[in-house]
Amino acid sequence: MKSKVFVLSAVVLASVMLFTACQQAAPTAEAAPAEAAAPAEEAAPTEAPAVAPALSGQLQLAGSTSVQPLAEELANAFMAANPEVSIDIQGGGTSVGVTSAGDGTVDIGNASRAIKDSEMEQYPNLQVFTIAYDGIAVIVNPDVELTSLTKDQVQAIFAGEVTNFSEVGGPDAPITVVSREEGSGTRGAFEELVLEYKDANGEKQIKPIVDSALLQQSNGQLLTVVATTPNSIGYLSFGFLDDSVRALAIDGVEPTVEDVKNGTYPIYRPFNMLTNGAPSELSQAFLDFVLGADGQAIVAEDYITVD
Repeated sequence: MKSKVFVLSAVVLASVMLFTACQQAAPTAEAAPAEAAAPAEEAAPTEAPAVAPALSGQLQLAGSTSVQPLAEELANAFMAANPEVSIDIQGGGTSVGVTSAGDGTVDIGNASRAIKDSEMEQYPNLQVFTIAYDGIAVIVNPDVELTSLTKDQVQAIFAGEVTNFSEVGGPDAPITVVSREEGSGTRGAFEELVLEYKDANGEKQIKPIVDSALLQQSNGQLLTVVATTPNSIGYLSFGFLDDSVRALAIDGVEPTVEDVKNGTYPIYRPFNMLTNGAPSELSQAFLDFVLGADGQAIVAEDYITVD
């Protein structure tokens, strides 16, 4: 009996030892090692945006008294945005603007007409920048009962061929002609646009303005004289029109910006700024402003934009 018990115990012990050995031999599953995270790329250093140097310095402008009010508005806006810049603007007429720019005595000359071939021959380095267009209105004293003229009738009046308003559908009253002085850009444009004709040989000629005309040195003076002189007639820039005078329709077309833009109003001219050769850095910055969106928005208030 004891022998059987011993044998049984030995069998059990051997089984336990075998089971334990098998358990130890089985490999333990290990979690797969996580892949090492890729090192984060370092952000490239951000360069500070370049700051344009502040504009500074002075500009001198001179010339057309028609361009002058617009140039002053544009200059004020430019100086407000660039406090270190000073711009001085003088009048004198378009001829002064051309010669001052051509001689280099100003940074920018102002002209209210196209530049003549003779002027380009004298100053071949002139650079012309058209900044706006301007209509020229024919105006009468508000007491003159007249609303419209043809361009031919306007030519005849200013040439002295028609001397009474009754000859052109107005009251029986002698006409007092009021004009700008020689050298005025407004006068030069008016002569080319209204008083030009072709002679028997087909050559272009300009009828002279009647000698009895009352000559004025600026648009403002001409406006005042026509507003206060009975039976008077004159011409000036759209930008100077107000209720003190009556602006006439020409060939049935009212003197409005819209009618200049659509090509139906016949009397208009360019507003030009001139430099002697390439503009200086400051002049170029001002011209860029004038021809840009902000400058042309100012132009559009009273004149005709170039776009």
